Amino acid sequence: MAAGTLYTYPENWRAFKAQIAAQYSGARLKIASASPAFTFGQTNRSPAFLSNFPLGKVPAYQGDDGFCLFESNAIAHYLSNDALRGSTPQASAQVLQWVSFADSEIIPPASAWVFPTLGIMQFNKQATEQAKEEVKRVLAILNQHLNTRTFLVGERVSLADITVVCSLLWLYKQVLEPAFRQPYPNVSRWFLTCVNQPQFKAVLGEVKLCEKMAQFDAKKFAEMQPKKEAPAKKEKSGKEGGKQQQQPQQQEKKEKKKEEKKAAPAEEEMDECEAVLASEPKAKDPFAHLPKRYLIHLHFRNSYILSLYTL
Repeated sequence: MAAGTLYTYPENWRAFKAQIAAQYSGARLKIASASPAFTFGQTNRSPAFLSNFPLGKVPAYQGDDGFCLFESNAIAHYLSNDALRGSTPQASAQVLQWVSFADSEIIPPASAWVFPTLGIMQFNKQATEQAKEEVKRVLAILNQHLNTRTFLVGERVSLADITVVCSLLWLYKQVLEPAFRQPYPNVSRWFLTCVNQPQFKAVLGEVKLCEKMAQFDAKKFAEMQPKKEAPAKKEKSGKEGGKQQQQPQQQEKKEKKKEEKKAAPAEEEMDECEAVLASEPKAKDPFAHLPKRYLIHLHFRNSYILSLYTL
């Protein structure tokens, strides 16, 4: 049976996956989320931490035997038992299917919608409206799947349920008000069934569903932004007058250089292929051809804001 320490910050929904899995499997898991065991922004930047977890991100797991893992899905999988992972090859594949579904289909629109309400991201009306439509699509898929099922895979809770519930958690707590979730009764029934299981409750506590859709708070967003230091003023010197006289001459030299660059002929002539490429209109956005939901996914995977670290 696995035994070790999970490094995280408080209320990290990604860490919840591993914690709930450990509740089911019986894995002995110590949580290091507060000083002196762990201080986010300090401990995870130390050479000792980075030697085991090069990305410096949390959650991160270190076994009592020295075995180390990063990435929340890998940690949750390791701390699970066979029943959670899927007892047959087919069930195991279905669990992996829903874990991947949560990462690729739920997290991007959920982040785009929820983050501004938490003050950790600027509000963008177009992105938010698009995210709402994507969330509706995801809920419709889940609602149809759960129409004749109690859980996502098989007849009992699996890692699929744990992962998808944790991915939906902030949606249900922040923005899925009664009117919005009304068309998806099967999803709400399943979600409430899961979060009221003793193993979920031991980690999540009482989950209160959203009563009124949270909105972007400009004041809260401004308070959470890092303060910029005012640039230091340059001291005036006695040579200031001399510098002012030199400025027109320097400006003239710069202008001459620009004119020389413009007048300089091309060193090589373009071949036919290059000429065709040059004649094509340049795309403003290299990802413009992708669906918006993938753009949102790329943004949140590559920016450090996915640091739901502030949650």
